[in-house]
Amino acid sequence: MSLKSKIKTFFFLDDEYDYDDEEMYEEEVPPARSQKHQPAVQKQNVVSLQSVQKSSKVVLVEPRVYAEAQDIADQLKNRRAVVVNLQRIDRDQAKRIVDFLSGTVYAIGGDIQKIGTDIFLCTPDNVEVSGSISQILQETDFEDSRW
Repeated sequence: MSLKSKIKTFFFLDDEYDYDDEEMYEEEVPPARSQKHQPAVQKQNVVSLQSVQKSSKVVLVEPRVYAEAQDIADQLKNRRAVVVNLQRIDRDQAKRIVDFLSGTVYAIGGDIQKIGTDIFLCTPDNVEVSGSISQILQETDFEDSRW
């Protein structure tokens, strides 16, 4: 190579310089930039409305025998709130049902509350219960309490 060609190459005056590579590089960069500017959070903000609708059920149960406690527990496992009326069952069996449901509710991270005489509300962790009726219960518990 001559000195003249070396100088042309050094100062980019040579015709051998390939401009196609630069154009190709510029064409490839904008798609990559546009992907970087898109927020990745949009993919994570999708919420299934079907799961919200399923969690809004409340089941009313009036067991006659202890064996029905497992059906109540299955309802709780399916993330449904259950109101259990124990007024038509023997006191000993009612206590066993409450003990069984207390263990079930504890296992799923839920809550159990007494809402009336021999009536309990069992809720899974996706149901929030607000308010309290403890003052009314205290008045009636002194008169007729089985617990």
